[in-house]
Amino acid sequence: MKTRCGSARMGLALLLTITTGCAGVRPHLELPTLDIKQPAFAATLGAYTGTTVVGGNRVEILLNGEEIFPAKLAAIRSARRTINYAQYVFEDGQPASDVAAALAERCRAGIKVNVLLDAVGALAMPGALREEMSSAGCRVEDYRPLRPFALDRLNYRNHRRILVVDGLVGVTGGSGISGKWSGNGRQEGHWRDTDVLLEGPVVEQLQGAFAENWLEATGVAIGGPEYFPRRRLVPKGMVDAQVVRSSPAGGSTAMYTMFLLALASARHSIHITNPYFVPDEKMITTLVAAAKRGVEVVLLIPGAIDHNLVRQASRSEFGRLLKNGVQVYEYRPALLHAKTMVVDGIWATVGSTNLDHRSFSLNEELNVAIYDVDTAQRLERVFAEDLSNSSRVMYEDWDNRGIASRFLELLAFPLKEQM
Repeated sequence: MKTRCGSARMGLALLLTITTGCAGVRPHLELPTLDIKQPAFAATLGAYTGTTVVGGNRVEILLNGEEIFPAKLAAIRSARRTINYAQYVFEDGQPASDVAAALAERCRAGIKVNVLLDAVGALAMPGALREEMSSAGCRVEDYRPLRPFALDRLNYRNHRRILVVDGLVGVTGGSGISGKWSGNGRQEGHWRDTDVLLEGPVVEQLQGAFAENWLEATGVAIGGPEYFPRRRLVPKGMVDAQVVRSSPAGGSTAMYTMFLLALASARHSIHITNPYFVPDEKMITTLVAAAKRGVEVVLLIPGAIDHNLVRQASRSEFGRLLKNGVQVYEYRPALLHAKTMVVDGIWATVGSTNLDHRSFSLNEELNVAIYDVDTAQRLERVFAEDLSNSSRVMYEDWDNRGIASRFLELLAFPLKEQM
C-alpha cells in the first residue's frame, strides 16, 4: 500500500538523517503518582503543556472520510468571517478537490482564508488545486519550504491538522486530504482515521496553535475578534477539554510528557490506537509497569503500513511488551492511521501525534485531551469495533518471525530517530 508520495517523504527523511543529525527528548527519569479522576491530574498536565482545561465544550468524534469530510465541508461552507486551515498531507482525489473548491468559494465570497501546507507533506499536491484557491483570493503558504541553504530546518515539519472557522468551530485529528482517506476505513487501499469536531471555549486554544505556525511561516500575527471572538465563545456543551500542542523544534516536550503522565496514571485500562509505534525506552518501561500493576494495556496498530521499515522497527519491541502482559492487535481491513488513546474509560486524547521519535522530537504536533466519560466511552466502543476487525499478535508467533523480518528490524534500528 506504499504510495509514491509516501516513498518520497521517507526518502527525504533518510536524506535529512545524514544532513541534519537528530534531535532528542530529554528522558523523564521519574513520573509522579497521579489519579486521572482527581483535579491534580488536569492541573499537572496544564503545568507541563501550557494550556488549561476549559469547560463548556461540545465534542463530536468523526470516523473516517465518510464522516470527516462532510463535517469539514459543512464547517467551511458556514464561514462568515475567517477560515484558518493547516494540513500536512494534501494530495489528489475527490476529498482534495472538494475541500479546495469549498475554500475557493468562500474566498470569492469575501471570507478571509489562510491555508498553511507543510512543504514535505504536501509535495504531491496538484498545482491546479493550489492555483484554484490562490486565484480565488485565498492566501496559501508553505511551512518551511524546501531550500538548499536551510537543511538544518527541513527535518522539523508541521504535522498538525487544524481547521478553525470564524474562531468558533474547529476540526483536528489525524486525517489528511487525499482519496486514500475517503470511505469507511474498512476498504483495502483506504485509511482508517479519527478526527474530532470542537465547539466552545477550547476552540480558542486550537486557533492559537494555528496562529503560532502562521506567524512563523508568514511573519503575520493574526488577531482580533474575527479570529478570537471571545464574547461569542459561549458554552456549547458539557465537556472539559484542552488543546495540547508540542513544538519540539523550539524545545517543547509537552506531548511526550502528556502521554507519559497519562500512562503512568492509569489504574484500570490503557487502550492505544496508533499507526507509527516506535516508542523509546521510557515509554516501553511505563507501559510494562502499567501492565505489571494490573492495568489492561491494549495496543492497536496497522497490519499493513505505508512504510515497511517503520512497521519492522515497531515490531522489534513486541517481545518485551508481549512477555509482560501488553496485548497487541493488528488492524486488517485497511491502513490504520487513527491516533487515539483512552485511559480508565474516562480520559481520552485524539490528534496528530504518533508514538515515535519524529512526533516527540521533530514535528509540530497537536492533540486534544478530553476529560469526559461519554466521549471516552464512545472511543472505547470504536476501539472494540476495530479490535473485532483485527488479529492478535501472540508472543510465540512473534518469536518465530522469519529472517527477513529480523533483517529489516536490524536495518531500521539506526533510522529510529527519524521515524
